[in-house]
Amino acid sequence: MKSAQPKYTFYNKPLTIFITDIYNVCRFILRFFAEVFRPPYEFRETIRQCYNVGYKSLALVSLTGFITGVVFTKQSRPSLAEFGATSWLPGLIAIAIIRALAPLITSLIVAGKVGSNIGAELGSMKVTEQIEAMEVSATNPFKFLVVSRVVATTIMTPMLVSYMAFVGLLGAYLNVHQHENTSFAAFFQHGFSSISFLDVFSSLFKSVVYGFTVGITGCYQGFTVEKGTQGVGKAANTAVVISMFMIFIEEMIIVQVVNQIRPAYVH
Repeated sequence: MKSAQPKYTFYNKPLTIFITDIYNVCRFILRFFAEVFRPPYEFRETIRQCYNVGYKSLALVSLTGFITGVVFTKQSRPSLAEFGATSWLPGLIAIAIIRALAPLITSLIVAGKVGSNIGAELGSMKVTEQIEAMEVSATNPFKFLVVSRVVATTIMTPMLVSYMAFVGLLGAYLNVHQHENTSFAAFFQHGFSSISFLDVFSSLFKSVVYGFTVGITGCYQGFTVEKGTQGVGKAANTAVVISMFMIFIEEMIIVQVVNQIRPAYVH
């Protein structure tokens, strides 16, 4: 008897799963943009989610922003002091916080606190069949659960970034004032003289992109959760990990684009 010949195929299961996941994510994002502009609008739920994202994150953002400003100032002073350039501290701190630290750190906080919460909340609703019950009751669960949360993270993240930048600069000012006795007006005048409109715009643009990324990732992981309650914890963890990974990728891309625009903007 002839031995059965092995069948060779180009089918690669991990690659197929990856491509399928990318396809499903793109469909999820396109569905969001299709639903967000289509009435009825869930204003009450969106405002409630804005409260959960913004107000409930203020304490953590305040503490982190203040410590970031103080620590960055303490670490920068010795290096500038070697060249007798401690007067550059306000400008250096303002550039670092507004350009990079405020949007990046705030977005990571939102990803860890809000993204995990969204993934766990929607995941638990999925496994307990609450989402199916909403569909039966003639309610659009995608618009009520997903659109409201993504809009809330997209709106509130830039506000939290602006607030953290102010708190970080305030912490830096207190440290500078302690050592150089610099006045409040002189510190902020010197600091903002080093900041251009492009810096502020790029910071806010990044925060909008990061907020959307956190919201859409958390909602996708929770909305498509499987394997019962075990999948809820996985959805929350995956939402945080993927959000943070995407934030760093987006940071790298946006910084490259802004650096290409900056020379033309300056001249």
